[in-house]
Amino acid sequence: MPNRLAAATSPYLLQHQDNPVDWWEWGDDAFAAARERDLPVLLSVGYAACHWCHVMAHESFEDVATAAAMNADFVCVKVDREERPDVDAVYMRATTALTGQGGWPMTVFLTPDGRPFYAGTYFPPQARHGLPSFGQLLTAIAASWRDRRGEVDGASVRIAAGLVTAAPPPDEQPPDADDLAGAVRLLAREHDTENGGFGGAPKFPPSMVLAWLLRHTARVGAADTGASALQMASNTLRHMAFSGTYDQVEGGFARYSVDARWVVPHFEKMLYDNALLARVYLHWWRLTGEPLGRRIALETCDWMLATLGTAEGGLASALDADTAVPGSTHGVEGLTYVWTPAELGALLGPDDGAWVAELTAVTAAGTFEHGSSTLQLTRDPDVDPADAARWQVARVRLAAARAQRPQPARDDKVVTAWNGLAIAALAETGALLGRPDLVDAARRTATLLLGTHRPDGRLRRVSRDGVVGTPAAVLEDHGDLVEGLLALYAVTGEARWARGAGEVVTDVLDRFVTADGSLSDTALDDVDPVLRNASGGEQHTDPSDNAYPGGTSAAAGALLSWAALSGDSRARAAAERALAPGRRIAGGAPRFAGWSLAVAEALVDGPREVAVVGDVDDPRTASLLAQALRGNAPGLVVAVGGPDDEPAVGLLRDRGLVRGAPAAYPCRGQVCDLPVSDVEALQRFTLARGDG
Repeated sequence: MPNRLAAATSPYLLQHQDNPVDWWEWGDDAFAAARERDLPVLLSVGYAACHWCHVMAHESFEDVATAAAMNADFVCVKVDREERPDVDAVYMRATTALTGQGGWPMTVFLTPDGRPFYAGTYFPPQARHGLPSFGQLLTAIAASWRDRRGEVDGASVRIAAGLVTAAPPPDEQPPDADDLAGAVRLLAREHDTENGGFGGAPKFPPSMVLAWLLRHTARVGAADTGASALQMASNTLRHMAFSGTYDQVEGGFARYSVDARWVVPHFEKMLYDNALLARVYLHWWRLTGEPLGRRIALETCDWMLATLGTAEGGLASALDADTAVPGSTHGVEGLTYVWTPAELGALLGPDDGAWVAELTAVTAAGTFEHGSSTLQLTRDPDVDPADAARWQVARVRLAAARAQRPQPARDDKVVTAWNGLAIAALAETGALLGRPDLVDAARRTATLLLGTHRPDGRLRRVSRDGVVGTPAAVLEDHGDLVEGLLALYAVTGEARWARGAGEVVTDVLDRFVTADGSLSDTALDDVDPVLRNASGGEQHTDPSDNAYPGGTSAAAGALLSWAALSGDSRARAAAERALAPGRRIAGGAPRFAGWSLAVAEALVDGPREVAVVGDVDDPRTASLLAQALRGNAPGLVVAVGGPDDEPAVGLLRDRGLVRGAPAAYPCRGQVCDLPVSDVEALQRFTLARGDG
């Protein structure tokens, strides 16, 4: 018989609806039950595409004896970290503080008022590798709760106090040009010159760091750190594009590589990775003209729409790491994607099979498991037109054959923040590479987020099948949505996107700015008392970036861009305040402040602003707009409108045609130079190259 999770909307929670565990969703009712029964809360946090979450579920949560122990001694709460990033963030801080590491599934034991007193990640069904079995852990925690309550309460108070986040000094400044150059030099020490990327295994796509390095290159031009930044970015982008982490058949990036050479991925595919990387590859092409950047940007956008697109116009969160096996409750990682030489020969014939095996590093010994191999490109087939044509034919046949295999499950909830990132990637790629269908897809997604995701005028975090969820949007949702809307406004000139962005910015300034001027990851008027207890009574703010832009950096970028377009001084001040903690991170661990540093590059450069005035159907207007969008100055913002239109943003106010012709106004801080009507003059302003 299904448990309470049968009523959930989260695909991850629904995966657990048939567990014998008496799961609760996160909420007041669960903690009221814990107080009434005088039991601790067992909090389990994961997400639908998480391999080890599935493993622990099969081993422990589906086991009747283990479930009986959980139900007897605990109130058990299951959380989808993608739906409730606020819950995940607070208890992940506790987990890393207590154990020195984090990850999912995350297992945390709480007092009935939400304070953590013990935490870990995956626990096996039998003791091994220095870990107790999950059953042993349950027995020990239950005994401590019964027999040593004072020690448990004391530990929970100390842990909560240790999680209080110190606010940055009010006079702290955002990174300046010297800080940014120093961060590039520091990052260069961690660059893997042989394989690309930073550090060793496991190796994650450093999308936000790459975005920062490309902006740094554009701003400083031929300076020594600019050359180093471009070398690190290009080296990494090439290696990732040819690697097993990139799906060479259908496009799209896996979450990370388990090795330092990008050979074997952890096969889950996340929307946020692909949205961020599509935009980075596009900007690499825009900066350097590298054809590989163009190809990967287009393929990744096409993959997102084909595989993650929903009927309502949104994009689903992820594909699972595991492929379901018919007749089994256990999935197999990588089953959909890997090949043997014999399989290639049987499908493509002996000649083409051997050629593809050589091209893609499919060997008799195998690079993965059981003699199978991931597909990597050993060389660029596009260099030779004959190879390119031959490979494209093979890809079509490989894709068709692969479609007949069992497929990974899809987490089809629509997350506001990640869809905002996708809007930006789709809009810019469509505009710069002549794909209006991608711009149309961005419009559909933006319409869904501004409509369905704001049922009462306030933004929500998720929807599924067109039904909005209850979790409130957090800071990253607001910031990433504005990022996407302003990119869509820049390429279309449609005022509705700018107005929508302005409404979301107002929400940020009114509801997320604390008394000291810093930003909170959750709205100040949307207080969860349990999370407030767990974090020592403080609003939680994390200035760093992880797999995608953190709330602080996402909001900083959105606020800075909006300030450049609107002249809103309050937004500008909030952006600068939000960037201040990035200065400390840049001086010690720049890998974890990639988007903050990318936004700081824009701040140091101005950012630059271009107002294009003219009829959007006039080819002269289109030429000026196209040049503005090709500009690589860090954080360049673009506004476009007709001379008789009501200005969508302040940058367009009092701007008109020049002698009856469309014109572009190059500006900084809403103070504009003389308007220009020729593309070459505009190009000199929008291509930064060290003159900022």
